[in-house]
Amino acid sequence: MRVFVTGATGFIGSRVVQELIGAGHQVIGLARSDAGAQSLVANRAQVQRGDLEDLESLRTGVAASDAVLHIAFQHDWTRFAESCELDKRAIETIGAALQGSSRPLIVSSGVGVAQGRAATEDDPPLSSPSLPRVSEVTAVSLMERGVHASVMRLPQVHDTVKQGLITPLTAIARAKGVSAYIGHGQNRWPAAHVTDVARLYRLALEKGTAGARYHAVAEEGVPLKDIATAIGRGLNVPVVSIASEQASEHFGFLGFFAGRDAHTSSAQTRARLDWNPTGPDLLTDLGNMHYAQA
Repeated sequence: MRVFVTGATGFIGSRVVQELIGAGHQVIGLARSDAGAQSLVANRAQVQRGDLEDLESLRTGVAASDAVLHIAFQHDWTRFAESCELDKRAIETIGAALQGSSRPLIVSSGVGVAQGRAATEDDPPLSSPSLPRVSEVTAVSLMERGVHASVMRLPQVHDTVKQGLITPLTAIARAKGVSAYIGHGQNRWPAAHVTDVARLYRLALEKGTAGARYHAVAEEGVPLKDIATAIGRGLNVPVVSIASEQASEHFGFLGFFAGRDAHTSSAQTRARLDWNPTGPDLLTDLGNMHYAQA
């Protein structure tokens, strides 16, 4: 297939591009910079210049493709609501260009859709004023209009360089001089190695079905205390517990996430797509990270 990939030069998207090309697919990657375009060419991908604000570029990429993987997201936490609105417009534009065809679209979203139990693929997306990202809700609206869409819910995707929300968590620990967790630190964040996630995108493209939700979760939940302990060891700073009332002050924008229990199952995804994660676990990658360079 010819696959249009947004976010093709990013942490996850670049691995997805390599996975797709290695499996014999052709890739058209969205690139906003010369360096990004050069990296795509080096990976034998075609370049579509533009970004999420360039809606005409998105339409051009869709028109030239047999399928679309929407992985891009502007992770600017100081303008998170604006980033979410930009993401919504991009998804709607891609969906409108796909409407009336059977070409698949996979929209990236997040986990944490249940509390007090393991979230499953059957759980609908959360809708909360405090969490304005609506990528999955937007994908559902496209499904209702006949677009062949599905959703990829992402946990903390990691290697020894980046680890999702744990990357800014590490930066906060470095700045504050302590690695903190809330209360007993038993709330959990699910995780998966980036190579396993890239493979799952390919499997969902090749074997997936319209309307499905997939959980790219290798570890159902790693306790935040264990994560904070690994960060503290790597930075050589104390590991401390703080009260939930201090979360917003200590963690800033991460305060909303730091105390959430996002325990998530991927049993249905594994069975449907024959996905068996094999990459290193999160704590192993945190243990092997070069903190002086991070």
